[in-house]
Amino acid sequence: MAFRLVLLLSALLVSLPAQADVVWPALYLETRLFSWWAIGLGLLVEFFFIWKMFSLAPKRALLADIAANTASALLGVVLIPLAGIAWEVFPGLAFYHLLNMGTFNPITWGATFVFACLINALLESYVLKRFFKLPFTKKTFSWLALANAFSVGIAFGSLWWKPVQL
Repeated sequence: MAFRLVLLLSALLVSLPAQADVVWPALYLETRLFSWWAIGLGLLVEFFFIWKMFSLAPKRALLADIAANTASALLGVVLIPLAGIAWEVFPGLAFYHLLNMGTFNPITWGATFVFACLINALLESYVLKRFFKLPFTKKTFSWLALANAFSVGIAFGSLWWKPVQL
């Protein structure tokens, strides 16, 4: 057991200086989705949607908003970049070849935005339905996706306002 622990710690120490040289749009977006101001603005925007959409008391709407966004943050941190890399493999490669363009192109940026909105809306709707017993229809899901479009849009737009510095 002690040998395994020493081996694991040695592997961690050796790998610390390693860096990833591969990036795609979803990774850039992820950095902004987890900034304090994007989280705060996103919570505020989605609070009003949840409050009005489900006619909840403000305290319950705030609790539902925080719970739903916590779940989407915890799972989205993995799922959004995975969706981005899945896009890169297919259909991204087909677009790149056909249109003679690389990873950072308008089509991939658009797909990244849509994936982030849908993934967050799916995760949040699950939490709201399962734990808050709120009714979900295509209409309420559409409104939640729109709310996420505003909150993801804030983070997304900031990439052009102040690009990521490497």
